Amino acid sequence: MISLLLAVIYAAFISLGLPDALLGAAWPIMHAQMGVPLSYAGIVTFIIAMGTVVSSLMSDRLTLRLGAGKVTAISVGLTAFALLGFSFSNRFWMLLAFAIPYGLGAGSVDAALNNYVALHYSSRHMSWLHCMWGVGCSIGPSIMGWALTGGQNNWPLGYRAVGLIQVGLTLLILLSLPLWRGRAAAETGEIKVKPMSLRELVTLPGAKEIMLTFFCYCALESTAGLWASSFLVFHHGLDKETAAACASLFYIGITVGRAGNGFIAERFSDTRLTRMGFVLMGLSVIVLLLPLGKAAAMAGLIILGMGCAPVYPCIIHATPIRFGREKSQAFIGVQMASAYMGSTLMPPLFGLLANHISVGLYPVYMAIILTVMMLMHERVVKQTERAA
Repeated sequence: MISLLLAVIYAAFISLGLPDALLGAAWPIMHAQMGVPLSYAGIVTFIIAMGTVVSSLMSDRLTLRLGAGKVTAISVGLTAFALLGFSFSNRFWMLLAFAIPYGLGAGSVDAALNNYVALHYSSRHMSWLHCMWGVGCSIGPSIMGWALTGGQNNWPLGYRAVGLIQVGLTLLILLSLPLWRGRAAAETGEIKVKPMSLRELVTLPGAKEIMLTFFCYCALESTAGLWASSFLVFHHGLDKETAAACASLFYIGITVGRAGNGFIAERFSDTRLTRMGFVLMGLSVIVLLLPLGKAAAMAGLIILGMGCAPVYPCIIHATPIRFGREKSQAFIGVQMASAYMGSTLMPPLFGLLANHISVGLYPVYMAIILTVMMLMHERVVKQTERAA
């Protein structure tokens, strides 16, 4: 029964990644058909991001009241509703309206699932589950590509297909609810916890530092993925077609790295694996900084992805140990909110620097973020060890 529940959670992590790259894949056609500027995609993504921040901060109260299984089912259902709404939208304001439930659904399910896995499963499964997110991110654009082939430009079909997959997953999670309750009762001993406010959380040792760590991680990951192609084109002179394909090397590095991380996660602590990731990320930044040519730059992107691979899942998995099982849902909620803020604010900031100074600052920008992230993580480790 536990294995069946784990399969459901794996499917849920794939569903988290499925919609993430749909807008980027379809927007060149969507904006033309709706008669809005290309830049308006930023408005849609901003509304989605703000929704995820709000729902991440609410996840503690929601999960305590409803349970992780119900929160996951409701959240995936909201996402399905939003995606199906996108598929029937023929006006830009309709996209903005459906972006609200899209964001609210994404944030809650992310926080609830991450906390549930951190509490009930090993670090190995946390890495593999986040690898499944990468699988979902790869499948989503493929579905949209299928909908756009043959000159059909039928982007609503792509959204509808993914929306229907989410509907099916919602039904699957609803059927699995008894498994979620049984697992929680058996392993937690029904620990009594109460919701925590953001004000209460930030006063605890390591809270501000862990929020900054997550802010920096997603700032780095999002900036690296968004601007990799531009860096290869304008700094290394790669042609646009090749650069577009090579930009995926970063995500390939993350996905392969998380798959491999699962095999060694039982041999090393979460903290050690996180530090190993930092070392690889630092090495990649050096490779990208040095004038070693196009091939080295592409290798640097793969190394950067592999360095990112253990950091996010390992820090999340360590949350119940560092801050206590009774506080883990609240902490993971604010960690998710901080992460979304980093991915929302920092890539556009680099865009301004690239536009007004040089896209060659790409590795310098990431080096600064990485340095802050490492310092904050080490402070978290020291402060939580002292508190324990």
